[in-house]
Amino acid sequence: MPTRTGSRRLLDIAVLGTRGIPANYGGFETFAEELSVRLVRRGHRVCVYGRRHFVNPRLALYRGVEIRVFPCVRTKYLETISHTALSAVRALFDSHDIVLICNSANACLCWLPALAGQKVVLNLDGIERMRRKWGPIGRSFYRLAEFLAIEVPSVAVSDAHTIQAYYEREYGVKTPFIAYGADTEPVKSRHALERLGILPDRFILYVSRLEPENNAHQVMEAYLKAGVLDPLVVVGDAPYSRRYIGELREIARQGNILMPGAIYGDGYRELLSHCRCYVHATEVGGTHPALIEAMGVGCLVVSNDTPENREVVADTGLLYGFNNVDRLAALLSKIWQDGSEYQHLRNRARERVRRHYDWEKVTDAYQDLFYEVLS
Repeated sequence: MPTRTGSRRLLDIAVLGTRGIPANYGGFETFAEELSVRLVRRGHRVCVYGRRHFVNPRLALYRGVEIRVFPCVRTKYLETISHTALSAVRALFDSHDIVLICNSANACLCWLPALAGQKVVLNLDGIERMRRKWGPIGRSFYRLAEFLAIEVPSVAVSDAHTIQAYYEREYGVKTPFIAYGADTEPVKSRHALERLGILPDRFILYVSRLEPENNAHQVMEAYLKAGVLDPLVVVGDAPYSRRYIGELREIARQGNILMPGAIYGDGYRELLSHCRCYVHATEVGGTHPALIEAMGVGCLVVSNDTPENREVVADTGLLYGFNNVDRLAALLSKIWQDGSEYQHLRNRARERVRRHYDWEKVTDAYQDLFYEVLS
């Protein structure tokens, strides 16, 4: 496998700020797994720090990646910060050259690795303060975190051009852009479909963390308006959204809507590979991994029209007006009646992911950035 390591020395890299690997929650975890495994294949040493309630504490090695597991304060406001703080303190006593920290919330901790001479790369993700789950204090904290993200780490990275433009507009700094990645091969197996009692090409799929700004409720409402008889499968969960998920279950009782919870690995890819269409309804964030993953396996993507989503989808899917439930319902009805006319969009989506969201190219970019920071 060609790489850009060349004659440069191999690196010692820590990954902090995620729930850990193997990925079993969201985008940061998938990012941590895909990137770290590829870096290890290139000869680097990589250590991923995980959270005790997500990663088996006895797991010391996963696909060549070292695993360290620490506890955290399990509340919505402190889980991420408390775990990253413990991880960063432990990392001080290791030989890491680079500490890659995920989530702008952790910007306030990026000074810690510098105490041991370690360089810090911060993955910014989206504009977190825009999420509805945060009150005034949370939004103020994330506003401060944005400023610290530019000032404290060695470098901050955007995974979407819209996020890059935001930081340049707000703070006068053009952050490096490195995309997210995805695979481009659909799977033929159907075990997840059999467990759910659904048929290939006879269900609509929605995948996301079940939080209000990801608009699962709007997708359900549009589905009910569309009069589609095939099921809507709503895949996802969220540890601090019990009330919202309860509201979604009430809506689900009104129609043929399945809520199986979070599904990962082969089961997740089976659902993507065999759905009639994939609905992406988020309104906050940078590049959403589930959107690229759906495009990568050739889903017909129906997406909420936000700048971030439009950047990823381009001309490879169907966009509906921002949070426009009626327009989404009309598209779902048309696709349900005859989805065959959209095959060209499926092909375009896979090709776009091959060109712009390939994991090996993402790994090349991060590896080059690490060397640049160290130089």
